[in-house]
Amino acid sequence: MTIRFSSYSIVLIASLFAQTAQAELSGSGNLKSGEQVYNDVCSACHGTGVAHAPKFKDKEAWAPLIAEGQDVLTSHAWVGVRAMPARGGNPELKFVEFARATAYMASNAGGDWKDPDSTMMRKIMREAEKRLDKSINDAKAMKKELHRLIQSTR
Repeated sequence: MTIRFSSYSIVLIASLFAQTAQAELSGSGNLKSGEQVYNDVCSACHGTGVAHAPKFKDKEAWAPLIAEGQDVLTSHAWVGVRAMPARGGNPELKFVEFARATAYMASNAGGDWKDPDSTMMRKIMREAEKRLDKSINDAKAMKKELHRLIQSTR
């Protein structure tokens, strides 16, 4: 199976991503609070520290993550980082709900983070797009290397 990403498809995905986030921010649908998302999803790992997840309210573990900034930490976690899967492993989780949960956990570990407003959500989305672009470029480079290796074994 071959997956190809054109500039058009990346722009389309980013556009749909932004439209979905705007709809969520406008209050359409039932959105969960950061605390609800933490209890329903995040606590499975952040409650116990499984796979080196920073434990809830552990100021020392959260300090370097909080220092990255709300936009960077939220976007990297949304896309997936280290042992954490994208969307915290819940493909149904809405972007703004995830952002609220990240703010909830950070604020309970010493960060002065609030539920993200539309300005912060745009910053998070731009950072997530950069992270996704890097992942796509890295995957393309790996694929190119793999094809080169396959050719060299023929």
